[in-house]
Amino acid sequence: MNTLTAPVSAAHLNYLLRIADSSLILGHRLSEWCGHGPVIEEDIALTNVALDLIGQARALYTHAGASEGRDRDEDVFAFNRPQEEFCNVSMVELPNGDYACTIVRNFLFTAFQRELWVALHSSPDAALAQIAAKSVKETRYHVQHASDWTVRMGDGTDESHARMQRALDYLWPYTAEFFSASLDDGEIAMSGIGPVWSTLETAWRNAVLPLLDVATLQIPQRTAFVSRGKEGMHGEHMRTLLSEMQFLQRAHPNCKW
Repeated sequence: MNTLTAPVSAAHLNYLLRIADSSLILGHRLSEWCGHGPVIEEDIALTNVALDLIGQARALYTHAGASEGRDRDEDVFAFNRPQEEFCNVSMVELPNGDYACTIVRNFLFTAFQRELWVALHSSPDAALAQIAAKSVKETRYHVQHASDWTVRMGDGTDESHARMQRALDYLWPYTAEFFSASLDDGEIAMSGIGPVWSTLETAWRNAVLPLLDVATLQIPQRTAFVSRGKEGMHGEHMRTLLSEMQFLQRAHPNCKW
């Protein structure tokens, strides 16, 4: 496995940040459940998932900073960038909604993350491959946790089933962005740094669709809608999220603890 030297290409850096930003923003959203979970065990479980995701983001930001050679660390990437520089997928920035919405989002997105981390095991970027090796272990638990609850509530009471179906109807269109084309796909494919995300769709669907069938949930009809968070085009919820997450650094720039 080769170790890549800094500075990396813009496409390589954007690829790292796309993964890191998605993990960070979902981790922040899940942290909002801390102290508000439906039962204490789930309060702790979601907090642990959030910590795993933020840990993944930290590792990727540190690697990105070292690779670009501009002395940016994890805190700069997380707290000192404006909204338009974040390239997370739009699904992760949506408000949590009820517990059903949170579970469906976790299932859909972490099932995608699992396929991505597995594919990144063979990346020629040694640091990225190492991050993937650790992250896939965590993500397998995230998928299992969300899968268990998806079946439990989807095939549960009339009320829980209705809530899960509403959540799936709302979130499903956002999954199209996971596999939509990005401007740097050609360079990523040529470099072999990681998979072009569109190549993961078949494996993702093979994992997701059977589970949703067991949960007695109906897949919504495909629409023309494709969100564009990967391109820095975010909805109104992202601004509120960042104003809260970045408040301390904005109030006290470059503060140290």
